[in-house]
Amino acid sequence: MLGPVILAASRSDKMRRFVSAAPGTKQVVDRFIAGETVDQVVPIVKDAAAKGLEVTLDVVGEDITTVEQSHAARDAYLELIGRLEELGLGERAEMSVKLSMFGQALEGGHELALANVRPVVEAAAAIGTTVTLDAEDHTTLDSMFAIHEELRKDFPQTGCVIQAYLFRTEDDARRLAAAGSRVRIVKGAYKEPASVAYQDKAEIDKAFVRIVKILMAGEGYPMIGSHDPRLIAITQELARQAGRKLDEYEFQMLYGIRSEEHVRLAAEGHRMRVYTAYGTDWYGYFMRRLAEKPANLLFFARSILTKG
Repeated sequence: MLGPVILAASRSDKMRRFVSAAPGTKQVVDRFIAGETVDQVVPIVKDAAAKGLEVTLDVVGEDITTVEQSHAARDAYLELIGRLEELGLGERAEMSVKLSMFGQALEGGHELALANVRPVVEAAAAIGTTVTLDAEDHTTLDSMFAIHEELRKDFPQTGCVIQAYLFRTEDDARRLAAAGSRVRIVKGAYKEPASVAYQDKAEIDKAFVRIVKILMAGEGYPMIGSHDPRLIAITQELARQAGRKLDEYEFQMLYGIRSEEHVRLAAEGHRMRVYTAYGTDWYGYFMRRLAEKPANLLFFARSILTKG
């Protein structure tokens, strides 16, 4: 029951200040956040490539309040793409973007977010990689899907994310499981009301399996975002039943979580992508990681108690 409380705290400025000042915070944040700058994250991309892994890079910081900040977010991704091009790492790293960071919640936000994300998608395509639009809370999804559809007219490889805990997602999956699509399925990590989302873990897991089955039976490219060994095994079986080869879908896991499993899946021939977040505005991302798994919260609490 702690998850909803932590998710609520992720929107609290008071909690942001408390967590940021806590003596054990940096130790835990460093587990989930790859660094604050492009220079710090590039060696991680190189190391992943050497292990047969791929990455998706997320510049954290969705809680913006000005148009200028949305432009800064765009420029941060363009800087990242430029560095990947210089180092020849474009094919090993894609980008994940949250449209809220590109101004989606501001006045005229739909058009602003589209205008900001388009040059990022274009620059990514130019170096041989892709962009995936992350899913946020349910009130933003119609806008996200509309922007996704618009971008795919010129950049059909643009991906998007769907969340298993939302009632709408099975219908979204059927619509998106078309030829050429790239769809990441995750359980969901935002505080959503019972009117739109499953609240029980078992129900969310069942929905996750139903949606994976839809994606595997479709003509698109499923990206399975889960650390759950049971769901991973079920996914492998559903892929086998659908006649999919190992390069016709991929697994995705978070940087800092079950790292040995990343390497194991890659060694078995699976495409394995590590979701790697970096940047200075880490608080919202960090709190959602705590909410997802009680062990993360215990690790954080232990770090605070043993420092200072």
